[in-house]
Amino acid sequence: MRLVVIGGVAAGLSAAARARRSDRSLEITVLEKGPVISYGACGLPFLVDGRVRSAEQLTVYTPEYFRKERNIEVRTNARAIAISHGRREIVVEGGERLRYDRLIIATGARPASAGITLHTLEDGERLKRLILDRNPKRALVIGAGYIGLELADVLRRRGVRVTLMEESGNVLHREDAGLSTTVRAHLERFGVDLIFNARAPEGGSGDVPGFDLAISASGLKPNVEMASEAGVEIGRTGAIRVDERMRTNIDGIYAAGDCAETIHLVSGRPAWIPLGTTANKMGRVAGANAAGGRERFPGVVGTSIVSVGGLGIGICGLSAAEARRNGFQPASARISAMTKPRYLGGRPISVELIADLATTRLLGGTVTGEDGVHAAINVIATALHGLMRLEDFEHLDLAYAPPFAAVWDPVLLAAQQLRKQAG
Repeated sequence: MRLVVIGGVAAGLSAAARARRSDRSLEITVLEKGPVISYGACGLPFLVDGRVRSAEQLTVYTPEYFRKERNIEVRTNARAIAISHGRREIVVEGGERLRYDRLIIATGARPASAGITLHTLEDGERLKRLILDRNPKRALVIGAGYIGLELADVLRRRGVRVTLMEESGNVLHREDAGLSTTVRAHLERFGVDLIFNARAPEGGSGDVPGFDLAISASGLKPNVEMASEAGVEIGRTGAIRVDERMRTNIDGIYAAGDCAETIHLVSGRPAWIPLGTTANKMGRVAGANAAGGRERFPGVVGTSIVSVGGLGIGICGLSAAEARRNGFQPASARISAMTKPRYLGGRPISVELIADLATTRLLGGTVTGEDGVHAAINVIATALHGLMRLEDFEHLDLAYAPPFAAVWDPVLLAAQQLRKQAG
């Protein structure tokens, strides 16, 4: 039996590797449209600013590794252009037709707008050269999502004066006025001007008057056109609709990664949150099941973290505004505390928790600070996965010792404050 995987980055290669572990006799072929596979796209901003010295450092595996160690054929510069499921064939650019018994679509996503972007290894190398050649003094970054914030950080550290333009009134695609205000104030101190509710220049990015460099980071779109033309159902988010086993509406076809939607475990509704962590997990489940398994991917709570100007920003679950729109009765509380005792270098951290008044179930959280953000947001994310109620969360037995933490962990202080406000 032959399994074909379209896409050779996070989800696609996770799927292929998991399928091989599940079935040693399976014939597996991976088609990747680009020249490189298995690279860490989340490291691209650090390639641009020099903390990662070369693109090769972001490449985890090569096609030769998969061929020799996993018995998986990985073909680069092999662009799939059509799926003919009636014949169980993939049409590859150039006219080749490749037969399959099972198919996993892991075609990922692409930048939502044209211009100078940061999405692939080639983009990273191109942008790095462009900055060195132009030596810009003023730069425009369009979009205040993860990549936009990281690019603002990279450019500012190089001494560039940065304007960050966002069409909405929010950062990180999160409807949270308090978070947006906090981030904006920090960016201003860092030397970045953040402009909300501003339309991007015509053409997206490139040559914009008043700036030496303009970069588009205005979001992504799932690559679903080929799947849709083959009859694969597209969900309400615009990404491929799959069930918890990564099955599409067509028998024998699975989808995973940034081209597929999943379920948000807090709202219970379909969500499209294109992140590498999610893509790898979805790919593992798709690969296991395409090889005959019965694994499931339950969904996500939207956990993410980014750093800009030394400030860590962690989010998960729903904001109060998003919770209200999803039918909850949210209450929220925000506290500021120290990550550990001052005498051992404790730093301020801000934690916001959101809970449902009707059930006291935790719905989301936001953490900002220079230290401890990763640990705090992961505790909140774990509670969301466990459908934890506020009164249970408040009594979590978290670790304490002065070199590591405060006697009252900030997330527990936030829970106490929220309990008081909620009555």
